[in-house]
Amino acid sequence: MSKVIYPKVALIGLGLIASSISHAIRRAGLAAEITGFARSAETREIARGIGLCDQVYDTAADAARGADLVILCVPVGAMGQVAADIAPVLKPGATVSDVGSVKQAVIEAVGPHIPQGVHFIPAHPMAGTEHSGPRSGFAELFDNRWCLLVPVEGSEDAAVERMQSLWVGMGAKVEVMEPEHHDLVCAVTSHAPHLIAYTMVGVADDLRRVTDYEVIQFSAAGFRDFTRIAASDPTMWRDVFMNNKEATLEILGRFTEELFSLQRAIRTGDGDHLFDYFTRTRAIRRGIVEAGQDTDAPDFGRGGGG
Repeated sequence: MSKVIYPKVALIGLGLIASSISHAIRRAGLAAEITGFARSAETREIARGIGLCDQVYDTAADAARGADLVILCVPVGAMGQVAADIAPVLKPGATVSDVGSVKQAVIEAVGPHIPQGVHFIPAHPMAGTEHSGPRSGFAELFDNRWCLLVPVEGSEDAAVERMQSLWVGMGAKVEVMEPEHHDLVCAVTSHAPHLIAYTMVGVADDLRRVTDYEVIQFSAAGFRDFTRIAASDPTMWRDVFMNNKEATLEILGRFTEELFSLQRAIRTGDGDHLFDYFTRTRAIRRGIVEAGQDTDAPDFGRGGGG
């Protein structure tokens, strides 16, 4: 029996997530044909060279023409323009989705361009590495990771279930969520931690009393993991913060309050406060490990791989 869920899938943008989607779809035989487009001619050439898609086109519209599913895998700030480019060629009954880590802004940017009779089901696979580009993808990226679906108002159940089947087929666990709630969840679990990691790496760079050599040579797990996050794609993260302002600022405000209370405990020698705080937060880590979202290995389960 055929496992094909969407006969023809178009990937617009060919970075880490898109290339992993391509590999994961092929691994499970979920599509008969995969087309692709990337803005950069160099990226298109690499994608052709490694056979990432069945066909890589020079325009987004050509890639999307006749597709049953079009997934926008470009930075959040570029999605509105891409949606406008492909709108005229979208076939009736097709589904448009995305992989952006902000949803409210994507719905506002893309939604107005979606023609009548085309389904729009935004999505956010919560998986990634610090690597980017068409060579960085691998089929296992989504295995046992969450993909959040954020259907727009009035989405047909059958279209949402079909999209859910695709992500499950690619190895992911799926949950459906409201856009506003999604953006708050991601501000806590992803956006604010990234900003804090960027800040800590920036502080190390500014602190001239600690040499670059020492920062690089003596990076134990804490700072090393900050630099891993800080290596992520600058365009993508700029767009995330520009498009998830309210939720990120709310979480950063709370973070600042917590930081002040820890500063006060350190300054006044309140060891009990610190111990209680660290005990409470340690339980969160245990929950993440028990949920199968990481390992409790001392090297954070990174080993030698990605």
